Amino acid sequence: MGEALEKASLAKAASYQLAVLGSDVRNKALANMAARLVEHTADIMAANDADMEQARAKNTPQGLLDRLLLTPERIEGIAQGIRQVAAQPEVLGEVVEGRELYNGLQLRKVRVPLGVVAMIYEARPNVTADAAALCLKTGNACVLRGGSLAQRSCLALSDVLAKAAVEAGLPENCIQSIESTSHDATDELMSLTGLVDVLIPRGGAGLIRHCVENAKVPVIETGTGNCHIYVHEAANRDFIVPILVNAKTQRVGVCNAAESLLVDESIADEVLPAALCALAEHGVVLHVDEHAGQVAERCGIETIRATQDDWGTEYLALEMSVKCTSGLDEAISHINTYGTGHSECIISNDAAAIDAFTRGVDAAVVYSNASTRFSDGGEFGLGAEIGISTQKLHARGPMGAQALTSTKYIVNGAGQVRG
Repeated sequence: MGEALEKASLAKAASYQLAVLGSDVRNKALANMAARLVEHTADIMAANDADMEQARAKNTPQGLLDRLLLTPERIEGIAQGIRQVAAQPEVLGEVVEGRELYNGLQLRKVRVPLGVVAMIYEARPNVTADAAALCLKTGNACVLRGGSLAQRSCLALSDVLAKAAVEAGLPENCIQSIESTSHDATDELMSLTGLVDVLIPRGGAGLIRHCVENAKVPVIETGTGNCHIYVHEAANRDFIVPILVNAKTQRVGVCNAAESLLVDESIADEVLPAALCALAEHGVVLHVDEHAGQVAERCGIETIRATQDDWGTEYLALEMSVKCTSGLDEAISHINTYGTGHSECIISNDAAAIDAFTRGVDAAVVYSNASTRFSDGGEFGLGAEIGISTQKLHARGPMGAQALTSTKYIVNGAGQVRG
């Protein structure tokens, strides 16, 4: 028996016990998990320091190092996210709909746990805590498979969380972590139909594609983020630079950071100088089309001529593609062609243009006049998030507790039989 099979089997047994526990028991466990994380900050930091040292030795890109890094402040933030999850309203047992049928049967459709949620993720140790918290809040057991780059950090976190959950009254084995770094363990986990009810991958395009193409269990695709800022001809000029700089540079190694700038040609000569200068001052390497390149040259800004590949690239670094568009229709078409369905923004004072953009762009989150960096479970009031889904079935956008539930019908009768 492989490790993944063994631990998924244990999690499956625990999931049946979790499903019938009251919210008071689960919330008490979450509070204990948050407290124990803070208490064990030194142990977690020691594990993370070892991961960071190894990652730097491998010349890991700065964006991934930022995702991997834990600090006492970040650990406290993770604990606060767990407390926020605990404080959220109970979703299990919620009656989604209810009615009396023609024959007197009383029908209710209620929220129930999914069962066993498997997570496969890369250099994101915070996902360990976010996933465990949201799973337990919704009565799900979880099997966690962190990446080799963050292995020590993830295992240190999961060890503290699992012990704290059991200490507070949750069943043994409700939080499981795969310790093997072998790809075989990952592939085994993805194949466990009947044990794993849903798989949620979080990471780069390669990991997500591998899971989508090879998993035998249902997958919720949390996509990469080639996010765009589109500056419409009717844009408020005061909004452009603050939104653009925040969306691109506030934290570059995350999926809701902007990777592409689109500007209407009619205002490009007016607004691009300030925008490109601001980006360049923040160290952003610009991959530009011909028009944007001419503006940059007049401003004395060095650029790289964009290729077709640049329009679809998630840089996760201080790099950005810049393209001038003929107008709203071309901008929408470009985004729908090269975007990843994550988060997109229009800057405009034209209500009709905003309406056309928000209706026409195919993405999980569409903004007008705000940074894409708000695409986050915490910012949306969901507490911790388990991922941002870019697919359309079951869940889309930042996924909180409700996204980790299914439904079942409960039907109460008084002796009815069907004729």
